[in-house]
Amino acid sequence: MVRANRRVRVAVDAMGGDYAPGEIVKGVVLAAEKGDVDIALVGPTDIVEAELAKYDASRLPISCVRADEFIKEDENPALAVRRKPNSSIAVATRMMKGGEADGLISGGPTGAVVSAAIQYLGMIEGMERPVLGGAIFDPAPNTVIFDCGVNIDCKPYHLLTFAIIGSIYCKKLLNITNPTIGLLNIGAEESKGNQLARETYGLLQRSGLNFIGNVEGNEIMSGRANVLVCDGFVGNVVFKFVESLGLFKDLAGRDKKQDLGGGLIWGVNGIVRKLHGASRAPHVAVKINHVKLAVEADLIGAVKSELATFARELKL
Repeated sequence: MVRANRRVRVAVDAMGGDYAPGEIVKGVVLAAEKGDVDIALVGPTDIVEAELAKYDASRLPISCVRADEFIKEDENPALAVRRKPNSSIAVATRMMKGGEADGLISGGPTGAVVSAAIQYLGMIEGMERPVLGGAIFDPAPNTVIFDCGVNIDCKPYHLLTFAIIGSIYCKKLLNITNPTIGLLNIGAEESKGNQLARETYGLLQRSGLNFIGNVEGNEIMSGRANVLVCDGFVGNVVFKFVESLGLFKDLAGRDKKQDLGGGLIWGVNGIVRKLHGASRAPHVAVKINHVKLAVEADLIGAVKSELATFARELKL
């Protein structure tokens, strides 16, 4: 948790996103104008400073941190992070590792953001894999989905940790005392689905979570389950389908409390937020504030505590 005697400092990958660096820098200026968070813009200083010079930012709490490279969408993410230690996302993540930043945001390639977080921050004990998720449905603001695309091939234990993360999300960010957990599946019966679904069903039954069973596709936005659990393949299909229908809440950039945690990379040992690649300045500004609130809420401490409790009770 951030020390009480100083403000939260957020590192921002200036080169990550479809409209970087222009919209990223503009969003940083919008966030900094509130004056309640310090922001470090990470990227090639000549490019970033040229963008920043378009605004009256001399009195704003913004600093520029040099990073000579950036990672593109078509690069192998894990390899690129290792080969480009001076990339904007790598430098921003190392700032967190060194205590120079309390959280970070990036609209760069998801794989690169996740790889940098794992390499430089490590995983929280009890989490084997990071997970991306949150509230993405406008018609169902109290329903979250995990995983939204990071983990394609999963084991039942991984889906259990996704359920635990989703439960923490609902308790801490949506004020839901006892969140209901549903397993996305092709049928309601316990015997339905592939081997992963059937084995996960039994694990969730024994978990002590408020597991309500399988949830079919036609119930996704019914509100019956606060947490929808699935692997990243299924989650990403749902994510993109919802976005195509205009029901996707996280792109809107509206400062809704329900949207507080959407896009956090859960499971890594730090507050890391993945921006949608198409993010514009207002959305960037909102998400910087969300990272600040996540740091102040000590979400990492909450995850560590909950996972330790489950590990003791389930003897994992």
